[in-house]
Parts: sequence; structure tokens; C-alpha cells
Amino acid sequence: MFTDYFYFLKDHGMDISLSEWLSLIDALDKGLCGSSITGFYYVSRMILLKSENEFDKYDLLFDEYFRGIHTDIDDISEQMKKWLDKSDFVEVTKEMELQKNLIEGDANQIDNEEVLKKFRERQKEQEGEHNGGNQWIGTMGNSSFGNLGGHMGGVRIGGATGYQSAFQVIGERKFRDFRNDRVLDNRQFMVALKKLRQYSTRLDIPKTELDINGTVDKTCNNGGYLQIVMERPRKNTVKLLLLMDSGGTMIPYSNLLNELFQSVNRSNHFKDVKTYYFHNCIYARLYNTPECENGDWIETEWLFKNLDNNYKVIIVGDAAMAPEELYSPTGNYRGPNDGISGYDWLLLMKKHFKRIIWLNPKMAPGNAPWREAETAVKGIFKMNRLTVDGLKDGMQYLMNRK
Repeated sequence: MFTDYFYFLKDHGMDISLSEWLSLIDALDKGLCGSSITGFYYVSRMILLKSENEFDKYDLLFDEYFRGIHTDIDDISEQMKKWLDKSDFVEVTKEMELQKNLIEGDANQIDNEEVLKKFRERQKEQEGEHNGGNQWIGTMGNSSFGNLGGHMGGVRIGGATGYQSAFQVIGERKFRDFRNDRVLDNRQFMVALKKLRQYSTRLDIPKTELDINGTVDKTCNNGGYLQIVMERPRKNTVKLLLLMDSGGTMIPYSNLLNELFQSVNRSNHFKDVKTYYFHNCIYARLYNTPECENGDWIETEWLFKNLDNNYKVIIVGDAAMAPEELYSPTGNYRGPNDGISGYDWLLLMKKHFKRIIWLNPKMAPGNAPWREAETAVKGIFKMNRLTVDGLKDGMQYLMNRK
């Protein structure tokens, strides 16, 4: 009966083999899914998916295919989602927090079925946006439906959690952060940075690590009497230079840059790490802090004189700048340019360092004519979108010796 579901998943890009599907059918025959759609969801996800990166996509496809079985409460129109989108507001205001003690007793008196029944009625009747009040699906009121309100219990639609009392959340995608095309967080940075490893034992350090293979060989050759063999520990020889665009159009990505900075500094297995900042493009100065304060800098020439060409370079920026900022020798808005254009400074970077990857949090597809500077930068460096897949590909490129 689920054959159509198998082809539905395959048609939507899920990599599911026939043997995996037969294993799911076997699980059904053995009653491992119970008699509930929830049981089928968990068992099918466990058997069919190869990586947590696929969880979010599978959730969306599962919901789409079994929409008739799931409650129709999830069928929210795009117009209503726009009415309820108040992303510019804080998650929980102090005023809401003060109200909490006055109304939290209501949560224990909610009839969930009655609330869902009224919600379906409001969906059919509501014709406009509502903020405040206690009747309609809206925000910042005392209604049982919506978000950012002061009602304990009920149904939250989108938005951020407040009192964590809603018995149902619509539009919640628990596995969104695991997607391969998702812009990264700290956890994903840490996993990706582990790929920047190039171990070597040819270091002049004490032999403090047990050589298991050597110990086994020596013990066997010694008539079975244990003979311990030690070796020098393998150390990561990778040296990393991280350059991050700060300010201007990168302000929305400030948290992202902070996550990356923290991840790099926690990855203490690198032989050396240097981190500097720039604004829009690399010029004659690189800054020590994301504020890019005049005077708190190093000379870019210092990099070429003091860092050898084996440093792996990661540049993070949106390359969103006016053409004159890239091509003009005086286009730098952040201090002296030494008469060299940003474009030429980037060429000097490429000439000195063997491996450079540019990661862009909002890279336009193809060569967008309205993003001339980005297209030019793509012509100098390998540029990837700053997603899980983009970072993985970038790390492989940095470690490629060819």
C-alpha cells in the first residue's frame, strides 16, 4: 500500500535504495510501526535516511504526502503566515513575562479538542490580519491561536516560543539546522573544520603515544612477552588564516561570523591560526577586531612577509560592494590604500597563498549582472555559498595538494 510513497520520495530527490525500502516493509510486517502514523514516521525515518542532513527534507515530504492523515490544522495559507510574521519583535517582552504569573493557571484548564475546533473555524472565517485582541488568529493578544501573545496554552503558529506552553506548534521544523543547504552554526562549523587536518609524526617531540601495531609486532617477536613501543604523537600541521568581512551589508551575519570565530578558536588542533577583519574588500590594512577601528590594524604586506604560502586561507564576505570599491586605487572607505585597488590586493593574496577559498553567505546564482564585484571576485578565488555543502567542498579544496 506504500509503493506510491516510495516513488514519491524518489521523485523528490530522496536517495532510497530498494533494499532499504524492503527493510521498511519488513518492519511493517513485524508490527514495529504499531498502528499509528507517528510510529510509521519514526521507523521509516530511521530505516530510510542515511544522514541527519535529510531529516528536514523528509519531514516536509512526509507531511506533504500524508496531509490527508495529519490534522488539517497544519494547512496554513501563505497570506496568514505573512499576517503572523512579526520577526522584528523580541521573542518575549518584559511585559509578557509580568503577565505570566497572572494567567499561567489557565493552561491547566484548556480543552485541546475545543481549541482545535475553534481554530479550524477561525481559519475559514478570518479575512484579515489581527494584532491584539482575544478572538482571531493573530499576534500579541490573548487569543488561543497565533504567536507573541499572553495566552497560556493553545496553538502557536510560527514565531518564537514564549512560555513554552502551547500544546501544538505549527510550522515548526526541528531539523532545519541539519540541512546541507542551511547557513551554518557553531556545531556545523566544528564538524567541517575537522576536515582541515594533515597529520605528521616528523616532529621533534617526545615519544609519548602508544604504538599499537609496533607493540603487537615486538611482543610477537619477543616470544609473547609484552614489549611496549611508543611513538611521537601525530600533530595537525595545517596553518589557517581566517579573514572576515565586517560591517555594512555583513551586519545581518554578525552572529554567523562570531560562530565561525569561536569554532576556529576552539579547534585547537591547528598548528597556527591567524584571524583578521576587513570591510567589503581587502586593502592595505587588515583589522584586529570586527569594529575595524582606524589604527587597530596590521599591514597586509605583513602577511606576505611573515606567513608562508602554505597557510590555508578562508575569506568570508558577501562581496557586495560598488565597483569603484573594488577597482579604484582610492576606493577604500576605511583608510589608506597605498595606491593599489582592492582587486589588485586580492590578486596579490592569490599570488602569495597556494590555497584560498571565499565563502559567501548570500552568493547570487551564476554571474548576476547587478553584482559586478561578486562576479569579479569569483574570477579570482573559488567561491562557495556558506552552507554545509559549500563549506565541506571548500575544506576539500583547501586540502587538495594538486
